[in-house]
Amino acid sequence: MKKILAILALGSSLLFGAINLQTASKEELMSIKGIGEKKADQIIEYRKTNKISKPEDLKNIKGFGDNVVGNVQNDVNVKDIASKKIDEIKEKPSKQLTKEKDNLEDKAFKKINKALN
Repeated sequence: MKKILAILALGSSLLFGAINLQTASKEELMSIKGIGEKKADQIIEYRKTNKISKPEDLKNIKGFGDNVVGNVQNDVNVKDIASKKIDEIKEKPSKQLTKEKDNLEDKAFKKINKALN
């Protein structure tokens, strides 16, 4: 169980870097390349009356073009990939995780022995 929690913690750390456009703070929005204080304020104002479900929704805001939307899309893709990876890990039975861990430990042990000889 501890192993699964450790793997989930690692996966969630990947998610931490991704930004949810609907709930992100101004500072989080400004961490995206191409979004400064003014654009962050525009996003916050826009989402008060509109739902942002995908980065392309930002094109509805004046001044948001393909470059900014592309930068946001890259960040969202990171989140999607990490979410899928966590889902895959959750679905694996704990015996399979133990087997994979043991295989990794065996490989590491063999590499250490090889390096020492």
